[in-house]
Amino acid sequence: MNISKEQEKNIADLQLLEQNIQSLLQQKQKFTQELIEVENALTELKKTKTSPYKIINGIMFEAQSEDLKKELTSKKEVIDIRIKNIESQEEKLRTKANSLQKEVLKYLKE
Repeated sequence: MNISKEQEKNIADLQLLEQNIQSLLQQKQKFTQELIEVENALTELKKTKTSPYKIINGIMFEAQSEDLKKELTSKKEVIDIRIKNIESQEEKLRTKANSLQKEVLKYLKE
């Protein structure tokens, strides 16, 4: 089968899109894990009656409960925004990849 230069480019573009999607999925997984950790920390912070501690550069410091809650809540919001952005990028790439895949398959069936 003889594949035109344009179809070779489309196939290469499709492979690149798939790699980009995989990269986004890895990032999303990392942020999701981080989000779970922050949510668990917030849950434990609400349960505790004693002074909480915070680790900075391997050193443990006593922290104010309210300050820690604010910090963790802020971090959670940032992570949520990052996950939503990644999901948006992923959806755009998937749409583009599906379109390109249909085009390539259509050509290959001819």
